[in-house]
Amino acid sequence: MGYGRRNNKRKRRRGLGGGGRRLSELPENEPAVVGFLAMRGPLRKRLLALGVRPGAVVRVVRRAPLGDPMEIAVGDTLIAIRHAEADEVILEEPR
Repeated sequence: MGYGRRNNKRKRRRGLGGGGRRLSELPENEPAVVGFLAMRGPLRKRLLALGVRPGAVVRVVRRAPLGDPMEIAVGDTLIAIRHAEADEVILEEPR
């Protein structure tokens, strides 16, 4: 059992359940609603404190030339977030 194998199990456990688009896949300037945060720990607490919570409207303002980090807007707040972190923010399906 190598390190990579244990890490893969952890990723599988955090699966999307019913699907959903991730914040990292959102095109620039397209608003979307946060469904849930698929992460734990201090990063989750920090994003919740900054307003990235279920039901909040977010949009990608711009991406760095190589795609990492990206700037997102939540209300009047602008946040720089890594691509890997944005990958853990699951958006609601449009109705």
